[in-house]
Amino acid sequence: MRITGYRTLTTVQEWGRPVGDANGVFADGVVPVPIVLVDTDEGITGVGLGSHVEVDALFAAIEGEDPRAVTALYDRMLRETFKAGHAGARFGTIGALDTALWDIKARAAGEPLWRLLGGRDRRVPAYASGLDIELTDDELVAVHQEYAAHGIRAAKLKGGLDVDQDRHRLTLVEQVLTEAGRGMRPGLMLDANESWTRKQAVRHVAELERTLDLTWVEEPVRRWDAEGLAVVQRGVRASVASGENLTGLEQYRPLLAAGALDIVQTAAVHGVTHFLRVATLAHAHDLPVSPVGTTPVGLLHAATAVPNHIVSELQDLRPPTGLSVDLRVEDGAFVLGDTPGLGLRVDAEAITTSRRPHTTAPGGPHVRPEQAGRRLLPASPPPPTANHLPRPRSTPTS
Repeated sequence: MRITGYRTLTTVQEWGRPVGDANGVFADGVVPVPIVLVDTDEGITGVGLGSHVEVDALFAAIEGEDPRAVTALYDRMLRETFKAGHAGARFGTIGALDTALWDIKARAAGEPLWRLLGGRDRRVPAYASGLDIELTDDELVAVHQEYAAHGIRAAKLKGGLDVDQDRHRLTLVEQVLTEAGRGMRPGLMLDANESWTRKQAVRHVAELERTLDLTWVEEPVRRWDAEGLAVVQRGVRASVASGENLTGLEQYRPLLAAGALDIVQTAAVHGVTHFLRVATLAHAHDLPVSPVGTTPVGLLHAATAVPNHIVSELQDLRPPTGLSVDLRVEDGAFVLGDTPGLGLRVDAEAITTSRRPHTTAPGGPHVRPEQAGRRLLPASPPPPTANHLPRPRSTPTS
């Protein structure tokens, strides 16, 4: 079997509500989802979700090769970026191509990827993550009631701008999940998306911990700040989680050496091989690993085959436009199906005829605000990036 070509598409995830974090908000809730399709001479096409940046140059490293040599081809793509480096969106393109190759390998074997990789249990524990910083109280409750109806008993909220507001919102979600769990205490996490200094992080989390039991705080300071993450880790009771924006084992090593992480994360868009290698590195440090990202299909399959997976992020309960996925969410877990490969099907016509194209806005969660890490006073949620009328909010209580 030989790799013969590739195609790219971009579909959208339609949330039907504003989504974002401390850095910005997509007010229309329409988020782009890039897709890479890799073709072979045997008619098997693999699907990868991730960046298209420099795809021509990276594809040159694998064209004409046998796609089943996935890990060797992953390293060929890394070598292709030797001088310029593989950080950022370029690493996402490598991840998308890598995921498509794993899809081909499993399809050729006639098995779902989770079984090909050696997984035994098709169930992958999940936590809710609604990208919910812009929601009103009523909307926040309704969203987490829907998650709870699927058996979800842990949730991660976006925050970091106002400690009283974070306490109020976490308490609302705690009540929803406690009621759904018939009194069982839920797992609660807070994601600050790198919006604090070291001291701000310790003060903010310590204040929340006066009344709440946080499972983890995510990205409290900059992703590369090993010493700062270690300071936070020692200064709060909650675990510290980070890693979704790290691109390569060399970026994890200083954090692990500093004892900075309790939960090691990887992004869905960075691919299956990256996840497997990070999971092994984390396991060597007796640390759990947790995938991050919307529709993290490839990493869900891979999670079944590593000994230290703890939980995976569940964002929207519906797949992006034009995609169908052989999995379901029930009893607090993703349940993977038996379709060979990733279980992903792409309807290109539905994508090209979609009436909701994503338009690039000048701001959003992908843009770091000028005042991040330098705010003296609590801040309001970030301004939306499209026309969006402000909605009434309940007054936070302590």
